[in-house]
Amino acid sequence: MKVQAEAVTLPAAAPEAEATVRIVIVGHVDHGKSTLIGRLLHETGSLPEGKLETLKEVSARRGMPFEWSFLLDALQTERDQGITIDTTQIRFRTPSHDIVLIDAPGHTEFLRNMITGASQADAALLIIDAAEGVRDQTRRHGYLLHLLGIRQVAIVINKMDRVDFSRERFEEIAREITAHLEGLGVTPTAIIPISARNGDGVARRTPAIAWHKGPTVVEALDHLAAAPAADELPLRLPVQAIYKFDDRRIVAGRVEAGSLNAGDEIVIMPAGKIARIRSVEGWPEPPEPGTLTAGRSVGITLDRELFVERGNIIAHVATPPRETRRLTARVFWLHDTPLATGANLVVRMATAEARATVVAIENAVDPGELSHIGTQTIARNHVGDIDIVLSEPLAVDPAADNPRTGRLVIEVGGRIAGGGLVLSVTAGKPSDLIDIVPVESALTLQERSARYGHRGAVIWLTGLPGAGKTTLARALERRLFTHGGSPILLDGDTLRAGINRDLGFTAVDRAENIRRLAELATHLARNGHIAIVAAVSPARADRANARRIAGDLFHEIYLSTPVEICESRDPKGHYRKARTGQLAGFTGVDSGYEPPEAPELAVDASQTSIVASTEAVEQMLIRTGVRFGDFTDSAAHI
Repeated sequence: MKVQAEAVTLPAAAPEAEATVRIVIVGHVDHGKSTLIGRLLHETGSLPEGKLETLKEVSARRGMPFEWSFLLDALQTERDQGITIDTTQIRFRTPSHDIVLIDAPGHTEFLRNMITGASQADAALLIIDAAEGVRDQTRRHGYLLHLLGIRQVAIVINKMDRVDFSRERFEEIAREITAHLEGLGVTPTAIIPISARNGDGVARRTPAIAWHKGPTVVEALDHLAAAPAADELPLRLPVQAIYKFDDRRIVAGRVEAGSLNAGDEIVIMPAGKIARIRSVEGWPEPPEPGTLTAGRSVGITLDRELFVERGNIIAHVATPPRETRRLTARVFWLHDTPLATGANLVVRMATAEARATVVAIENAVDPGELSHIGTQTIARNHVGDIDIVLSEPLAVDPAADNPRTGRLVIEVGGRIAGGGLVLSVTAGKPSDLIDIVPVESALTLQERSARYGHRGAVIWLTGLPGAGKTTLARALERRLFTHGGSPILLDGDTLRAGINRDLGFTAVDRAENIRRLAELATHLARNGHIAIVAAVSPARADRANARRIAGDLFHEIYLSTPVEICESRDPKGHYRKARTGQLAGFTGVDSGYEPPEAPELAVDASQTSIVASTEAVEQMLIRTGVRFGDFTDSAAHI
């Protein structure tokens, strides 16, 4: 659930600000984060005129005392639950900086959201209740800040009024949290006693804490340093999509670090292909000439035709990221099932994703106790270093070199299961992974095209069981072969009996089944063959992934035969007594099937003969430049 800080509408920062510092505020639930934020907004003059008085009047009408936290917890759901359940960003001004304060959840159940907030920060405020002291969640948050590479941490010990502003209690907590953080390699920049409710120590010193000689919260924030500007780092442009306009292929993405100009020499990683930026594009109008820096979404064209796909990273030739299939990462694990050696995962980095296998686990730690608890598994809410092997090369930066592209997210079963930092890209023993050197065919695509009369392609036939996919695939295969082509039929059921026999019918296994089909079909197509895939492939997302793998080689054909016709056929299209459950794992023949939204061709086998259907596919191949020649005797060879 997401909530917006609708009670906080802040003025824009003053233009004379020297720098913007992004600070995440974390702490155990009920330790007073929202109260401190409300007080900071008031003390720095950042509240809209009349907002404080309005909320005080609302509280009076409800017969309840005013709380500073009401400035943020403006929605009834949060007031009722008493916890902040999403990250909220608040802007205010100190004498030297614009401050963007990121309010992150403190409750255990919302650690995912806390990671999201902290991953954007340059520094952190860690808040502790003076009466309760350091809690397990406090230690976890400290470890998470370390995990995410945040080295500037100011400690706020709140609710000092509950312990009579005891200096001894303050120093006891200060010693404990300092020892915890220094054990992680983090030295607190300041430790400040405050009462957020009363304002002691927030922006002014009061007699109650006269013994404290350090800074107030506002002063401590003012001395935090902004991280190096993203545009000062080497260029990193993760590719999000490739678009075709007229004769241009526009590579689109967001500049995460560095800057670019038309004419720059760039390298596309992990493939290592080199080109120059021909032009910088925009919509609806091109951007103004000049350097485009980090934070801008851009489209570029290149001076030569290269295969570029989502997940590639564009960099300047002199400062590329590293290409790797194995890396070491420090991860915070969020899944109920412990992470174990041998686990299969999906790793996301910037816009790239790849399947991965965990080959080693080291330094597994319970951040609540800061104790090592073994090296074989990482339990929920625990941290550890893992060595992983990727299914394909990715372009990777260690987080120490470039925090913008040195973070990763781990998925299991389509859900976020963990996240962390890339420590290195040289991890792993030689026995973990034999280096693989792809070997190109001795034959060129031109030679194959001259012999077969066509280019390589993936023809993906999808539709309900019994829609006629296999019948059409076989007819098309025969037709292309008769005319000297090189078609190869990849039937989904046939491959499930062989290369995919280890897969079941869960959503994860279905996705892997389609991925393998797509990889095999794409390999054949890149070697000049026409791979004809006949597979139900019910999930639209799985087919989209197949299209991503095959790129421009992919052509989707939807067998749109009505369900009542399909139900009277067996899975290979032959009529038989009505049956259900043909889509294994579903309750009916059409249950769970997601029709294509924009296939290259749609064919209703109940209304179109196999001859006409085959000819329609052939004409589509001619239009798209796959097949050369003219078909004049289609029926004679079917």
